[in-house]
Amino acid sequence: MKIPALCPLDGRYSGRLGALRSVMSEAAFTASRVRAEVAWFEILSQLNLPGFKPLTASERSLLADVCTLSEKDLDVLRALEFDGCQNIPPTKHDVKAVEYFLKLRLKNTSLKDRLEWLHFALTSEDVNSAAYAVLLSDGLEKALLPDLETLQKELAKLAKKEARSVLLARTHGQPAVPTTFGKEMRVFAERLARQIRALKTREISFKFAGAAGHYNAHYAAFPAVNWPRAARRLAAALNKGRKIKLFLSPVSTQVDNRDSYAELFDNLRRADVILQDFCRDMWQYISAGLVRQKTVRGEVGSSTMPQKVNPIDFENAEGNLQLADALFELFSRKLPVSRLQRDLSDSTVLRNMAVAFGYALTAYQSAARGLEKTAFDRAAAREELNAHPEVLAEAVQTVLRAAGYKNAYETLRDFTRGKKMTAALFHEFIEGLAVDGPTKSRLRALTPENYLGRAAELAEGKYD
Repeated sequence: MKIPALCPLDGRYSGRLGALRSVMSEAAFTASRVRAEVAWFEILSQLNLPGFKPLTASERSLLADVCTLSEKDLDVLRALEFDGCQNIPPTKHDVKAVEYFLKLRLKNTSLKDRLEWLHFALTSEDVNSAAYAVLLSDGLEKALLPDLETLQKELAKLAKKEARSVLLARTHGQPAVPTTFGKEMRVFAERLARQIRALKTREISFKFAGAAGHYNAHYAAFPAVNWPRAARRLAAALNKGRKIKLFLSPVSTQVDNRDSYAELFDNLRRADVILQDFCRDMWQYISAGLVRQKTVRGEVGSSTMPQKVNPIDFENAEGNLQLADALFELFSRKLPVSRLQRDLSDSTVLRNMAVAFGYALTAYQSAARGLEKTAFDRAAAREELNAHPEVLAEAVQTVLRAAGYKNAYETLRDFTRGKKMTAALFHEFIEGLAVDGPTKSRLRALTPENYLGRAAELAEGKYD
C-alpha cells in the first residue's frame, strides 16, 4: 500500500485496479491521443492530397511503433507540456505536446517531409474526444464488464444452489410469506443481467469536425474532399477489434454532445444501485444469523471485541458504489452541457471518469469476495420460518375464498393480526372451520415449508 497516496485508489485499493489502470490511466489517455493523431495522419495519406504521398508498409509499421509509449516517451510528453524539451519551449497545452512529440519522434525518418500533416485541420477537442471515447470503451469492455459479469454469474449459481432453501420473506420488515434464498438471489442476478445486456450494446460518441464542429479549416484547405466521410473512416479505424463501439456524432459544437456518455453512466448507475440493494440485504441476512461468514485465521473484526466477524466486504462495496454513483450522476448532469460552442469547465471533470470506474470496480470485487466468504444457514432459516406459522394466513384465506367461504380475509385478519401464533393454534383454527372435506384437506397440508409457489423454479431460471 502506498501510504502517501491522496486517493484510496492509488493507495489502499491500488492492487485491485490492474486492468483498469492499463486502459484508463493518464498514460493510457496520452497513448489514446497519440493513436488518434496517428490514425488521422494515416487517413489523410489515403485522400490523394497534394504533397502527401501515400505511406509505405514500413512507414505504417513505424507509426504503429510510435503508438506504444515507453516511460521515456511519457517523460518527454510531460516535459513538452510543462518544462520544454529539445529546444521546444513548454506548450502548457497537453494536445499540442502530443503533436510536438510525434514530430520529434519522426523527424529523422522517411516521414520527415510530411510532418506538417500531423494534427491537420484539427482542434484539440477532436483528439481528446476520440481519446476519451476509446478510454470509456476500453474501461467498460476490459475492466468493469468482466468483473460485473463474474459477480452476476456467481449470483446465478448461488440462486440455483439455494433454489429450494426456505426463507422467511419480510415486507416492511415484518414476516410475510415463505420464499427461498435462491429465489431472492435470482432477483438480483436477473436485474444485473438486464443491465449488463444494455451495457454491452452501448456505443460511445465522439466528434472530429474542427473548431466549431463543421469542418471549416478542412474545407478551406481542400473543398473537394468529403471530410465527414474521412472522419467516419477514423471511427472505423478506432473500432477495429473493439466490442464497445465508437460512433462519430453527425453534428456537434466544438465539443461532442456526450449524450452517449450520460446513457452509459446512467446504465452503470442502475447496475450499481442493484448491487447496493444486494449488499444491504446480505448485511441484513448476516445480522439476522441467516448467512454465516467464514473466518480467516489471524483476521480480526474489532480492535477490542475478539468475537466479531464483520460483513466488511459488503459494507466496503456499498460505500464504494455510492462514491462511484455520485460521480456518475455528476458526469451525466455535467458533461452533456456546454456554454455556447464550448467552455473548459468540463476538462477537469472528464479527467475523473477513471476515478468513478475505479470505485465501481473496487466495489464489484468487494461484493464478489463477500459472496465467497459467506454461506446460507439453511437450518437457521428453516427454524425462523417455522416459528412464524402466521405466514400461512394468505394461503388459508385464499383457499377459503376459492371454496366460497364468506369473509375469508376478515376471518384470518381477526385470527392472526397482532397475535403470537403457533402451529398448534393454526391447526386448531383450521379444524374449526366449517368447510368441505377436500378444502379442509388442502388446508391441513399447508406448511410454511411447502407454501412456496414457483419460488424454486424461478430460482433455477425457469420462468415459464
